[in-house]
Amino acid sequence: MSLRAETGTDTARGQRMPRSARRAQLLEAAQAAFVESGYHAAAMDDIADRAGVSKPVLYQHFPGKLELYLALLDKHSEGLELLVREALASTHENKDRVYATISAYFDFVSRDGAAFRLIFESDLTNESAVRNRLDAVGLVCAEAVAEVIAEDTNLPEEDASLLGMALTGLAQVSARHWLAQGSDIPKDEAARLVGTLAWRGLGSFPKVGGEGSTEAAR
Repeated sequence: MSLRAETGTDTARGQRMPRSARRAQLLEAAQAAFVESGYHAAAMDDIADRAGVSKPVLYQHFPGKLELYLALLDKHSEGLELLVREALASTHENKDRVYATISAYFDFVSRDGAAFRLIFESDLTNESAVRNRLDAVGLVCAEAVAEVIAEDTNLPEEDASLLGMALTGLAQVSARHWLAQGSDIPKDEAARLVGTLAWRGLGSFPKVGGEGSTEAAR
């Protein structure tokens, strides 16, 4: 379909906008539908209605519902990875790194739009393209943590990898539980509480070239 045909449809049902802005609008509408109804119950008609466009316009940007879902997974997986990497790079103090990493997950689940549900609570894990993306983001975040642990402790790669997975798993499960329970504990305080638990364990591994961390863990 020509650009003229698309913009004509856009004008009929909503304000004409650049393709990148229209794509972002469609992704926002799709996210709301998937979070509210789940992948299987969400319909392309509903997504188009939420975005204020006709279904042909929606299909001009995304060939189908799966492509919409995968685009959202890519977007929010990158967002989570960025939060974790920024947390790890925010300080050279390992205790603070642990707190910052835990906080990254609390920040992620608290974002508007409940995007975390697509990453941590997907109802489409039987689809290989989805499963591969979900496995990849979990592994990438765990490996980023593991790299820091290995550098600072000289632990074998396999040991550091297991600890990285344990820390990120603790972070995401705790953050989701905190949100689901509607806890009265403020977000920062909840993240610090979980971070204290994590640091008591990780802090027991001596830092290479420095003093043992028994004192720091107190």
